[in-house]
Amino acid sequence: MAKYNRTFELGLGDVELIETALRARKTALSEERLALLNSEAPEETARIDAELQQIHDLLGHLHNQKVFYRPDTVGEVPYVSG
Repeated sequence: MAKYNRTFELGLGDVELIETALRARKTALSEERLALLNSEAPEETARIDAELQQIHDLLGHLHNQKVFYRPDTVGEVPYVSG
């Protein structure tokens, strides 16, 4: 039986491309969902809602794995944002 590959070698550009594609798909699905707003297609609406939820969750997982860096000091001067 096949096993999952537990190690991935994705670069920052790869992750950015994945996020961009997911956002584009999410936008297209949202527009499709709005077009079906007044229609009599509950199964199609449910399918779109489920896929939107999956994409939203995946984008959240990707965001939560990022490490946001803020320097403590710049040279000998404390870092002050803004």
